[in-house]
Amino acid sequence: MSLTIGIVGGTGNVGRKILQVLTEQQVKIKSLRLFASKKSAGEKIPFENSDITVELLTEAVMKEDFDYLLFSAGGEVSKHYAPIAAKAGNTVIDNSSQWRMNEEIPLVVPEINGEMLRGYQGIVANPNCSTIQMVAALSPLDKVYGLTKINVATYQAVSGSGMAGIQELQEQIEDPTREPAAYPKTIAGNCIPHIDVFYDNGYTKEELKMVYETQKILNKPKLPVQVTTVRVPVVNGHSEAIFAEFDKAPDLQEVREIYQRTEGLVLMDNPKELQYPTVFEADDRDEVFIGRIRKDLFEPKALGLWVVADNLRKGAATNAVGILTYMEKLKQD
Repeated sequence: MSLTIGIVGGTGNVGRKILQVLTEQQVKIKSLRLFASKKSAGEKIPFENSDITVELLTEAVMKEDFDYLLFSAGGEVSKHYAPIAAKAGNTVIDNSSQWRMNEEIPLVVPEINGEMLRGYQGIVANPNCSTIQMVAALSPLDKVYGLTKINVATYQAVSGSGMAGIQELQEQIEDPTREPAAYPKTIAGNCIPHIDVFYDNGYTKEELKMVYETQKILNKPKLPVQVTTVRVPVVNGHSEAIFAEFDKAPDLQEVREIYQRTEGLVLMDNPKELQYPTVFEADDRDEVFIGRIRKDLFEPKALGLWVVADNLRKGAATNAVGILTYMEKLKQD
């Protein structure tokens, strides 16, 4: 069946990446429309063998019939327009943080908890980019060993801030005196342990997103998750240093075998031969890359992992399109 699809925020980094993923995954499309604010309305975006003219986002168009509306235009846009679209009978896949912690709205990584979408219609939340790659790496181990605790530090690329972040990094590399605007401090040649706003408890909004989203996706509401998120001067691709504890002591060989047979994961784990993932291997790829697997020196039931993924693809566009294709598969079962 060919689908009627709309993309809200189709001119942004993630919106354009969604177009690319739709083509690569050969999603059958009857009609594709792009929506944006007045600033971008009228712009022409290339898609396959033609150009699509971006339309102005209005309440009226959200009430029209779509099989799927993919939102990637920020929380305020989603807060206003997604309920209008859902009330009209459309399925909304939202990439913002607006709906993720709503108890009535599924927060989905298809290969982990996609089954909860069977028979569902309404708003579906796409998780935070850093959360997606972490749970993708840990969920297969959780099923075997029983995950009990996570400690993670992220190293997040500037593409996570959109074009403003990419431009600021490039301009500061050329001119170190350029004043920061997209970030609170200079990003070129620097690491900033500050993504999103700080709360009174000393954690940032980004860090607490990872805590509560991980608990929700893995259906472990009391799972301890300790997070430090860091912005680094990398254009694209998020990296994570993860230490995870389990009920049972993991066997390293079995862990590697689990990763080798799990679809969507790529094992690169031979440090002596300098084989471990970096953002260059993950760039423009849908998979989550895993390496530097090692037992904790002091806790026999804990592992260290290095996990890398393309934040615009697996962390956003690919997961959103994956939700769409998973829901279509469920309808055919």
